[in-house]
Amino acid sequence: MSKKEKNSDQLIAHIIKGIEEVKGNDIDILDLREIENTVCDYFIICNGTSNTQVNAIVNSIQKTVSKNLKDKPWHIEGSENAEWVLMDYVDVVVHVFQKHIREFYDIESLWGDAKITSIQTSY
Repeated sequence: MSKKEKNSDQLIAHIIKGIEEVKGNDIDILDLREIENTVCDYFIICNGTSNTQVNAIVNSIQKTVSKNLKDKPWHIEGSENAEWVLMDYVDVVVHVFQKHIREFYDIESLWGDAKITSIQTSY
């Protein structure tokens, strides 16, 4: 396993932990490494039930990743209306949606060639 893969795996684990801390729903990891011309290696997609929960998920991810890995997102977009917030960690891009917005854009279908791993939650 390369250092880059190990770093990505650690980052993904802490992002998932941050999502679960505030009960984010429907967590999917899209592995884009086998697809040509992608902007990153992984998408992590989840949703919240309101703009308040979407912002809580984003804040929880930032706090968890910063505390454990001393890393911060290169860019965050969409926090103002909190319907779809994109967090860019360069190799890993996190999409935090409100449920109806996620259903409308259906990113998983757009990236149908990606290997999708769904994370089971116990809440």
